[in-house]
Amino acid sequence: MPAPVEGGADLGGDGPAELAQRARRGDRSSFDALVRQTYGEAFALALRMTGNEHDARDAVQDAYLRAYRSIPRFRGDAAFSTWLHRIVANCAATQLAGCDRRQHQPLDTVTPADTEPAFVERRHDHDPEACSAQVADRDRLTAALSALPDRLRAVVVLRDIYDLPHEAIAAELGITAGAAKVRLHRARRQLRERLFPTAPEAHRPEQVARAG
Repeated sequence: MPAPVEGGADLGGDGPAELAQRARRGDRSSFDALVRQTYGEAFALALRMTGNEHDARDAVQDAYLRAYRSIPRFRGDAAFSTWLHRIVANCAATQLAGCDRRQHQPLDTVTPADTEPAFVERRHDHDPEACSAQVADRDRLTAALSALPDRLRAVVVLRDIYDLPHEAIAAELGITAGAAKVRLHRARRQLRERLFPTAPEAHRPEQVARAG
């Protein structure tokens, strides 16, 4: 499988769309370039979902292997990064499913997750000053995300950071859309409790900067 290393053909000026089209036709150097361009975000997604670097590396390695085998069928209907993130999310979910530390929680009746505000800000660009001002909040949120049970962290990452709909999250994690909503509610509640342990529920901030 291609590795995220420097070297090879100089394809730095080509974007993912062009590289993906050439990779579809069997150009190995173009796929290598795609790995170099996308590895950082792919690893960040896997790390957010799994909560540790070892499992994240395994998930990303498996994801790129699957992507390499599947690239001839990539049609370009969605961006390559979107296609790849779905594969990474699936591999990370598979990694979590095999972890003995996974804790099972019974489903119960809760407030529908869609009535709650997104606890993690949707992905978007930030100017340098805003990024600098939000470093402390991001660090706190990253720690809180890492402390969540695997099954809850995966849902809140896919929904509140990567903006996947509940149906897509359910498909990636092998659960029902209803279970995804329940887990999202629990994840958001636990994040609030960890980040604002002394604040009354009605006065807790509803949104903080995204992690990473």
